[in-house]
Amino acid sequence: MDLQLNGKTAFVSGSTQGIGLAIARSLAKEGASVILNGRSENKVNEAVARLQQAIPGAAISGIAADFSKAEDVKVLLEKLPEIDILVNNAGIFEPKPFTDITDEEWFKFFEVNVMSGVRLSRHFLPKMLAKNWGRIIFISSESAVNIPEEMIHYGTTKTAQLGVSRGLAELTKGTDVTVNTVMPGPTKSEGVADFVKQLGAANNQSFEEAEKDFFKTARPTSLLQRFASVEEIANLVTYVASPLSSGTNGSALKVDGGVAKFII
Repeated sequence: MDLQLNGKTAFVSGSTQGIGLAIARSLAKEGASVILNGRSENKVNEAVARLQQAIPGAAISGIAADFSKAEDVKVLLEKLPEIDILVNNAGIFEPKPFTDITDEEWFKFFEVNVMSGVRLSRHFLPKMLAKNWGRIIFISSESAVNIPEEMIHYGTTKTAQLGVSRGLAELTKGTDVTVNTVMPGPTKSEGVADFVKQLGAANNQSFEEAEKDFFKTARPTSLLQRFASVEEIANLVTYVASPLSSGTNGSALKVDGGVAKFII
């Protein structure tokens, strides 16, 4: 299927590894020019080189910015060109007991997970509306509707993303601009893989055994009963970013392996 992304320019925040990098790779394979982002210049350059090697001839570039710092975001916006596709993927997570989460940590999670997308969307949505085409995609999580007891601060920020995304979609009425949210479930990104390996090591288990136990105890409603690959998430995001998805707007699209037991 031709997703008609040739000639489109995309910016993917938090895209030097994991889901973000997979999204960038998928968009580039479909012909989009892609701008990567990470906190450090070295990581951005490494990711750009990896994609250029994997997809010869692809238009890949990168800009470093730390989304926990408003000044970094301001500089980033000054450097970014006009874009057609904005993927708000930057985010942080950390398992932590609720009573141990400080005010400062709550604010940090909102700064990175919520305000990153707010600031980027505030800048680019008017430009997209002016040219009557654009895609804004928030990468939320099934944790937005199944708040994990071990990461209440994280889950709450993911719920906030759903609200921001739906509200922005209301501003696109009658245009060819869409705003949607994609909600991954447990995904085998680098950070999650390391976390599961640590769990396994603590219990003298292999990764496979620890993964099986995780879904038995922590995510028993999963129909997939395994971690999704980052490519499985990127496939849906790439479609939503394409002109072919013009009938999908204001939606929260699950790619969670069936973890969330509700019908939308």
